[in-house]
Amino acid sequence: MALHKYKVGQMVQFSPGRSSMQAGAGKYTVVRLLPPEDGQNLYRIKGVSEAFERMAKETDLSR
Repeated sequence: MALHKYKVGQMVQFSPGRSSMQAGAGKYTVVRLLPPEDGQNLYRIKGVSEAFERMAKETDLSR
């Protein structure tokens, strides 16, 4: 099991892949680390101007 690349509280750039539902790309804060699913680390992230959290794959995030 690979360690998560990003830490809680870290700012990341979210760039959802084509298969994701319509979601705004932009800057988000990592809120929670989630267990891997299908070999990919998952995160809960929250945008500055959003009132809700999203789930994101590590491959959709960058610094």
